[in-house]
Amino acid sequence: AKRKPDAPAARPKKRAKRAPSAPEHAAKPGPEGAGPGEYSIPPPVSQGKWKNKERVLIFSSRGINFRTRHLMQDLRTLMPHSKADTKMDRKDQLFVINEVCEMKNCNKCIFFEAKKKQDLYMWLSNTPQGPSAKFLVQNVHTLAELKMTGNCLRGSRPLLSFDPAFDKEPHYALLKELFIQIFSTPQYHPKSQPFVDHVFTFTITDERIWFRNYQIIEEDASLVEIGPRFVLNLIKIFQGSFGGATLYENPHYQSPNTHRRLIRLSVAAKFREKQQVKEVQKIKKKGSKVLIEEDPTEVVFETPAEEKPVEIQLVKPESKPIVKDKKKPRKIQRKKQKKLFRTE
Repeated sequence: AKRKPDAPAARPKKRAKRAPSAPEHAAKPGPEGAGPGEYSIPPPVSQGKWKNKERVLIFSSRGINFRTRHLMQDLRTLMPHSKADTKMDRKDQLFVINEVCEMKNCNKCIFFEAKKKQDLYMWLSNTPQGPSAKFLVQNVHTLAELKMTGNCLRGSRPLLSFDPAFDKEPHYALLKELFIQIFSTPQYHPKSQPFVDHVFTFTITDERIWFRNYQIIEEDASLVEIGPRFVLNLIKIFQGSFGGATLYENPHYQSPNTHRRLIRLSVAAKFREKQQVKEVQKIKKKGSKVLIEEDPTEVVFETPAEEKPVEIQLVKPESKPIVKDKKKPRKIQRKKQKKLFRTE
């Protein structure tokens, strides 16, 4: 029979896929009752669902040094739920970061701000509603330094250890919640590993927050430092993200400019003190000396020396006879003979 012109052309049948052989397939054989050619796929390690969709944007402004760049890269390595972005221009306002976080689909942000190529500030923010905190970063040490001997699995989930002082004051309690939401890896995150082998510690000492990262050794549960390490000096806590009303201001904070100015003033004060001491010494030397009256008792035990008579020689002394060297002509003759011998 002839085919109708409107009917579609018949498609070729697909070739049936061949089941893989037993040695090529990596899965284990199925449970009892399964056929000889059937295999079961092993379940994944974490069967849970990723519910806590926390994403942290970690980037910086232009003008940072190499140590800050390494610190930023270390935090990205330790936090699998982090994202990166290009450096922000100094002329841009800080509230622009909220738009960058929205484009990157991030609800937390760690922003490193560099000033004068020597001062480093860190912003921790919950975008876009807030709150946010600004810190001065000091004593930075990175993962690449040889003094850090620990190691941990990349992408593993950390334990967060906080000082008991975080629960005593309200501003520290707020910072504790901000640290928990930013630094803790969400459970069942696709890039994370279901293991806990290191600890992030936050300690309050000398009105500053000290950050450390330690490895947990399985044998005796001791701790070995991995890095990085840094100290956060709190400046202000704002109600909004990168701005807004000030919730807390640290009264113990001293800006780096003020600190450097005090150092210069102390050095100048020491120099001025030395100059004043030198001037006082010069005045003492130039001053008139006090004359002490002679003590008559000092001459009691002095014995005068015997005076020798003065002899005046009126006659000219006799001249000494000149004694000639009898061997001198012989010496001169020998020298002449030696010269003649050398010339010959």
